[in-house]
Amino acid sequence: MTAAASLPVALPEGARTLRLEPLSAEGFAPFGDLLMSGLGASKAANQGTAKRCDFAAGLESTRREARPNLAVFTSEAQSLPFALRLLERHPCSTQAFLPLRTERFLVCVAGSLPDGSPDLATLRAFVGVAGQAINYRCGVWHHPIIALGAPAELAMLAWEDGSPDDCVESWFEEPIWVVE
Repeated sequence: MTAAASLPVALPEGARTLRLEPLSAEGFAPFGDLLMSGLGASKAANQGTAKRCDFAAGLESTRREARPNLAVFTSEAQSLPFALRLLERHPCSTQAFLPLRTERFLVCVAGSLPDGSPDLATLRAFVGVAGQAINYRCGVWHHPIIALGAPAELAMLAWEDGSPDDCVESWFEEPIWVVE
């Protein structure tokens, strides 16, 4: 972590804040799947040297022309409080993040209003830890993945075709601050 990243941030007076909660299967269920060992039924694999849990996430795309994109992200460490300035969604694809190297990461999600815009009244902030991965459902509003405390490397899987429907953004007029 850089010295600048470790300096405390004074929040503006009247700033809207959002408290972190631990990432859990129950809490994250309205938005997607939590992936980690021990959550589902497993069976022996690899001549008994491993356990396998099949279909751990609902992976889908609504566009035939879209191709699966398995990308690797390197995320610079950020500190709390963290200013959320936007949410994004992938209306035609699920999006999975599988940490390759991480300590903690920020997962912010929200539902949609009837007009399709983010419902900030449902905005939640989760903190994921090593051994946890997530899969957002199609169209779920979320903030881009943020590494907390130390840099992170994550694999990402989504179906993309280069069109505007790959990723839609919604920017806030004022930031919402995520705090411990």
